[in-house]
Amino acid sequence: MRVLRAGVVGAGTMGGEIAQVIASAGVPVVLKDIEQSVVDAGLEKAGQVTGAQLEGLVEKEKLTQKEADAQAEEVVGRITGATDYAGFGEVDFVIEAVPERRPVKQSVMAELDAVCPGHAILASNTSSLSITEMAEATGRPGKVVGFHFFYPASTMRLIEVIEGEDTSEDTLQAANNFAGRLRKTAIRCGDAPGFVVNRILNSAISEIWKVTDGEGLDVQEVDRVIQESRAAPVGPFYLTDLLGLDTVLHVAEHLHDSYGDRFYVSSAMQKLVADGNLGKKTGKGFYEHGSPQREQAVPANEDLPREQAVPANEDLPDSLAERMSLKTLVEACLVLEDGESSAKDIEIGMMMGAGILPGPFTRADGQGLDTLLESLERARSEWGESFEPPLILRRLVAQGRLGKESGQGFFAYPIPDEGQTRETIALETCGSARLGRVRTDGDPRGDVGIVWLDRAPANPLSPQVIAELGDLWAEVDGNLRAVIFASSTIFTFSAGADIKKFTRMSPAEVRELIDAAHALMRAMERSSTVTIAAVNSLAFGGGCELAMACDIRLAAQSASFGQPEINLGIIPGFGGTQRLPRLVGAAKALEMNLLGDPIGAYEALELGLANKVVPDHELFDTALSWAHGLAGRAPLAVQQIKRVSAAGDLDEGVEAEKQGFAAVFESEDAKEGVGAFLGKRQAEFKGT
Repeated sequence: MRVLRAGVVGAGTMGGEIAQVIASAGVPVVLKDIEQSVVDAGLEKAGQVTGAQLEGLVEKEKLTQKEADAQAEEVVGRITGATDYAGFGEVDFVIEAVPERRPVKQSVMAELDAVCPGHAILASNTSSLSITEMAEATGRPGKVVGFHFFYPASTMRLIEVIEGEDTSEDTLQAANNFAGRLRKTAIRCGDAPGFVVNRILNSAISEIWKVTDGEGLDVQEVDRVIQESRAAPVGPFYLTDLLGLDTVLHVAEHLHDSYGDRFYVSSAMQKLVADGNLGKKTGKGFYEHGSPQREQAVPANEDLPREQAVPANEDLPDSLAERMSLKTLVEACLVLEDGESSAKDIEIGMMMGAGILPGPFTRADGQGLDTLLESLERARSEWGESFEPPLILRRLVAQGRLGKESGQGFFAYPIPDEGQTRETIALETCGSARLGRVRTDGDPRGDVGIVWLDRAPANPLSPQVIAELGDLWAEVDGNLRAVIFASSTIFTFSAGADIKKFTRMSPAEVRELIDAAHALMRAMERSSTVTIAAVNSLAFGGGCELAMACDIRLAAQSASFGQPEINLGIIPGFGGTQRLPRLVGAAKALEMNLLGDPIGAYEALELGLANKVVPDHELFDTALSWAHGLAGRAPLAVQQIKRVSAAGDLDEGVEAEKQGFAAVFESEDAKEGVGAFLGKRQAEFKGT
């Protein structure tokens, strides 16, 4: 679904920033303050409070969380017939950003259900509340989704897309696409308390709260130790002050109620909140906040203010940073085991939402999972059951998947053959122990190879990549029985052509590149070597076209496919107008090429663009299994089956596409589209 107009309910700091983000992306947006609607509609009985008034009670009257929730039950449950929802009858996607109280949010969801079009998606910017419960207040639970921005929404790139029990796959994909249009990175989460980032981060920080409370440590020195160790980009106490102690306490108590004692609630924080000291917004919390105030929510790798510095405390436990890092890994594993998110999305979430660089799984793979297992077993004996090694970690170690050095841990890593590492790609053949199978003719390389796209983070298809792929294919064509195309980064399979490189090429050089790419892909299709695309993430533009030129496409659950060239004012140039219709049908291919919107893995499977969809962590093993199975087939028969299957005249179509691409690429619209993309602005096409 295309979002042509959006709405935001709640004109506070967060709602205002969300509306600004949407408008900055060129999407018309209508903004409404929920407090005014409650006032306009009138209160049913004396003593009831609006959402905004409720927030004031929490701060001014020092209500506990449970008392605040009780007050919230007195909020007007449903306001119908309100006249100030003007414009919401035309929205496609609406986000509520009202106070974090379940009755208030449910009331707003019910209102939106009554005034928004039937096709509209209703999204909640909640950080902890149940999407399923919010959906129950509407008549369209399949179109209700969590859409959690991180503060400040104007600069933080992450959005958590949360799936309620009834949220449809179409709704989830539309939310993912809308996040991309807002220039944000979306991760998918299940509807569990804390979702991904808040759950993991709070689990880790609560361990520091626990030690600090128990041993009476100086919070500023604790923050300094954590920050300097790179366990987190800023100390937990200073971060708590920035976010607001009342907000953090609300989430901490909710997570403790949901998951138990591994989520410790700071007694020091409870006292500060009770005394009305809420951090930066009141001028005092764990720190005194004088002028000038810090602007950013999470300052990365900065020292604390000089005027607040304290002498170094040599009595601080050496284990503080280790405790936080280990607890981060444990909770990340539990989120993965619970099936609430994929390893890739957890990793991206902790990097972009919490500033943990690298993320917990990449960090663990680099350290060695066997080493970390030993550390956790020791930590459990010293610090308690919260450090119980997760089942998934034990399983990976038992399987010999020990991390980066072994080629697999939480993620897969290249182990290139000697002399087979190029600047942008690498080749790994069956000589690797993990591939097992060895050819019977004495060649130690075996039957199966992996071509690693190795230019993180986007794996763009530059002229150099095309040239290196062409040279490598000439080497493996017919010599290996099966070849897997895989990405060495979790962020993308391939984001498509390298637009910056294209802008520096002459028309003749562009045509030469197009010819080289098509020659490579047609050689792959005519070969006796079976090709498998292991699409782990984004396959856009040329990346999607490379995948389509493979014989088999295996997709991770979080993979997506798309041909977005139309957004740049150009057309697909590596076969997207020809292979896509052969796979998904002419009508759907035309839609994808004209709109440029990506589709998710399951839609790709349904359409025939993907052969199989598997959980993210199973993708690499599945690709190896398919490769070994296909490598045992008769090469001549394989080649003939590939040659005669779908034997429409692809070459003629490719020639027509090449001519069309050349004509469009040299147009003024193409220059405008590419320039707008590079300049991160909206393109203005004039048809010239």
